[in-house]
Amino acid sequence: MIKVLIVEDDPMVAEMNKFYLSQTEGFIAAGSARSAEEALGLLLKHSYDLILLDIYMKSGNGLELLSEIRRRGIKVDVIIISAASDKGNIQEALQNGVVDYLIKPFEFSRFRTALDGYREQNKLFRNRQSLSQSELDKFARFKQDRAGSMELGKGFTRQTLQTIWTALECGDSDSFSADEISARSGISRVSVNKYLVGLAELGILDMELSYGHIGRPVQKYRISQNGRTLIMQYIR
Repeated sequence: MIKVLIVEDDPMVAEMNKFYLSQTEGFIAAGSARSAEEALGLLLKHSYDLILLDIYMKSGNGLELLSEIRRRGIKVDVIIISAASDKGNIQEALQNGVVDYLIKPFEFSRFRTALDGYREQNKLFRNRQSLSQSELDKFARFKQDRAGSMELGKGFTRQTLQTIWTALECGDSDSFSADEISARSGISRVSVNKYLVGLAELGILDMELSYGHIGRPVQKYRISQNGRTLIMQYIR
């Protein structure tokens, strides 16, 4: 089993992460800490394979803990799970070698994708003393594509998503309807609506009902606060 340390100061979020781990094959929550200091103490006493690490905590900062882990040469992998979506935090985390970066709130499917990818990486490194270039290439492609169009579900393609995203980014208004995006993109309204609903379910778009003078209300969408960061895992 892959031993995981959960570093999260919100008890409810920590329990949710623990539950998600229990639903993912091959992982066990072997420890929990509510501060960077407590986490470092556990890391110096016990051995873990993976840390699920929050950034913003009342006592200590997750990125500072990550830097200290690397400075001390503690052999452990890290997945960031945080509401921090700004470029600086993400870049710093990536430069310190995090395995993945999940922005709260996230779907369980995204969590499972991250853990499934880590499990395959862990299995590869544990079973082999050396790797061939083809094995590395296969793993690299998996890391690049694991959060791609397949996670949106059957019938979705990255190319169509890119076209729709470009169309909604180039509008004059912050809000838009399926009809408006269909006209801009040249894609049928039915297909556009399917993608917009899917993006809303992933937290990339916010949906609201617009009530006119007559007729049924129109579903209007706008890019969510973290939407431009979240979309990159699907169209990059």
